[in-house]
Amino acid sequence: MNAPTRRIAHLDMDAFYASVELSRYPELRGQPVVIAGRIEHEPIIRPDGSRHFFKLRDYTGRGVVTTATYEARALGVFSAMGVMKAAQLAPDAILLPADFDRYRHYSRLFKAAVATIAPHIEDSGIDEIYIDLNDLVDDALTLGQRIKQVVQEATGLTCSMGISPNKLLSKICSDLDKPDGLVIIQHADIAHRIWPLSVSKINGIGPKAAKKLESLGIHTIAQLAQTDPGLLQTHFGRSYSAWLNEVSHGIDDRPVVTHADPKSLSRETTFERDLHPCTDRDVLSETFAALCRQIAEDLQQKALSSRTISIKLRFEDFQTVTRDFTLTSSTSDAAIIRIAARECLRRVQLRKKIRLLGVKASSLSSQDVSHAQIGVQQELPFMS
Repeated sequence: MNAPTRRIAHLDMDAFYASVELSRYPELRGQPVVIAGRIEHEPIIRPDGSRHFFKLRDYTGRGVVTTATYEARALGVFSAMGVMKAAQLAPDAILLPADFDRYRHYSRLFKAAVATIAPHIEDSGIDEIYIDLNDLVDDALTLGQRIKQVVQEATGLTCSMGISPNKLLSKICSDLDKPDGLVIIQHADIAHRIWPLSVSKINGIGPKAAKKLESLGIHTIAQLAQTDPGLLQTHFGRSYSAWLNEVSHGIDDRPVVTHADPKSLSRETTFERDLHPCTDRDVLSETFAALCRQIAEDLQQKALSSRTISIKLRFEDFQTVTRDFTLTSSTSDAAIIRIAARECLRRVQLRKKIRLLGVKASSLSSQDVSHAQIGVQQELPFMS
């Protein structure tokens, strides 16, 4: 007897950060809006109560685009693009700073709304989830429509969904009819719905692999499915080539994981300009302390503690170094995390300007331990 066909959904909020901002500034609907600015790019309230919005042409610095509305995307602006390049493409696009506290609030709202209908949820990010629909009675179309409705009622925002027998296909489908889409397929639909798509549509085929496939004359998923497995193995190795062959035929047996303990927590920031370890010591010290506080707060919120603290530095020449320090016992105390991070910092030659600074906590446990002896009892400046 054949096993019953699984029903798994992938839900992706539409232009999530931008949509949250449009709920706050509805007068911007239909306009190109880019989320990338700093706090000084908050809209200014005029005496008559109207708002003055900054535009991309007003931006100076080295930041990157967090996200953009579909109108801005139509002008060629996409996430992770440098803001200065985006300003060349769409100088009159509205510029707004990111408000991650607000985005996390809306994230909690939409996930709680989905859970009222389908509680078996895998959290895949702030704006997307996988949903196991197998134990629910209603058909896929009814469930998809109900879920989309409760999300909109809870947040005022739209989402797009894909429903299929597995996570791989559902993630592809959730992107096929954006925004506010609902695409449902079965294995029999793969040939005409999935195979014509670019190989880059498969989650797990990144730009480097896609470029290599293109050099082999493999552009579409259909071409990948028809490629000799031996050729793939020659160019990609046994494991990855086997995976490529499977996913090109829509094979994916991964379950929806409703709970997974984090292996690490990290915080990092990229500076608007490269900072010198000596002349910009105060700024670096303040940022360093803030990152350590944020890590401690993240640990405490999740009732976790960490035994290994790491730092990450990226210099002006893009050289990246990491160092870690293992405590004698776990902690979630900001002061101890900061001291351990400074011990890591001691082992790095700080002679070049710094582009990025990060702090990570790993070797996590649920122990409620807040003290650790590490042999350092005093606060130190960023450079000692």
